[in-house]
Amino acid sequence: MTAKTIGILTSGGDCAGLNAVIRAVVHRAHHYGWRVLGIRDGTMGLLDRPLRYSELDLSAVDGNMLRLGGTILGTTNKGNPFAFPLGPGRGVKDRSAEIIAGVRELGLDAVIGIGGDGSFAILRRLAQQGRIALVGVPKTIDNDIGLTETSVGFDTAVSVATEALDRLQPTAASHARVMVLEVMGRDAGHIALHAGISGGADVILLPEIPYNLGKVAQKIEALRAQGRNSALVVVSEAVRTVEGKVLKVEHRGGARRLGGIGQYLADLIADATGAETRVTVLGHVQRGSPPSAQDRLIGTAFGVHAVDLIAEHKFDRMVAWQNRRVIDVPLADAIARYQAVDINSGLVRTARALGICLGD
Repeated sequence: MTAKTIGILTSGGDCAGLNAVIRAVVHRAHHYGWRVLGIRDGTMGLLDRPLRYSELDLSAVDGNMLRLGGTILGTTNKGNPFAFPLGPGRGVKDRSAEIIAGVRELGLDAVIGIGGDGSFAILRRLAQQGRIALVGVPKTIDNDIGLTETSVGFDTAVSVATEALDRLQPTAASHARVMVLEVMGRDAGHIALHAGISGGADVILLPEIPYNLGKVAQKIEALRAQGRNSALVVVSEAVRTVEGKVLKVEHRGGARRLGGIGQYLADLIADATGAETRVTVLGHVQRGSPPSAQDRLIGTAFGVHAVDLIAEHKFDRMVAWQNRRVIDVPLADAIARYQAVDINSGLVRTARALGICLGD
């Protein structure tokens, strides 16, 4: 087999398990006798001149990498190369040709992109424009990429949220409070649903299921009637207000991100029930943990399969997890099939069967 040079980059938000993918790619590429170049900070490493990258050999990817959160290569969720911002008042510029030129300069025979649906849409467009051989590895704590049952980072995020509920329950009971936990998830409620069930939540509010505040108040009153002095409420960050508004927080520099629904609901619950409420917003804590065993395993299996796809000359594909095994699917189909919580799924039925209030 002809020796190859493959590039690997991480794009979009960070999460646990990315380093497991990188490590597996290097090990599997070594089996084929190939070089691996790690691109720094996603596509930014291909935009800058000189190009920013590191050659990755076996000495750079020991077992300690499995335990590391984040990504050793760095990542970015800014700077769409097709509309790259030039600064205040200067508009945007299409810099896609510069990235393609960077791939050519490095002599890359293929690129493995680890990302979510937004990153994949950009990388696939670059690949089509520049005739770049691309393989995708799905990673997102939101678990909203289509055609895969799980993505790198999701299990760890759920574990962190579940542990938060474990820690909130004793203080809730000690002070007779309703504790509201706001978790990430963008437009999908997978983290809230999985962690809520696993952490014994009494109320789980998801963006996919419109809620009635009266139903939430009734649940808390019912718990009181049963002798409970506290309650746990989990809410996904994309849940809307009772008027249907999406709440966002403005950060320095003008960036607006989802946030604030936890405090909003805590105030309404306090008014409706008279309960003392407290709010915990997990935010980026869900991203930065050492990866769970499952994320290490899934990430490793994905990395190996991605390199094997290159060996088989199968491109424009995304590795995926279905029916307890690694497969690959068309990248375009994975991007197109956004995966929100199915309101008729087994997990939603399980939550209802446990008496968990979903707000409807």
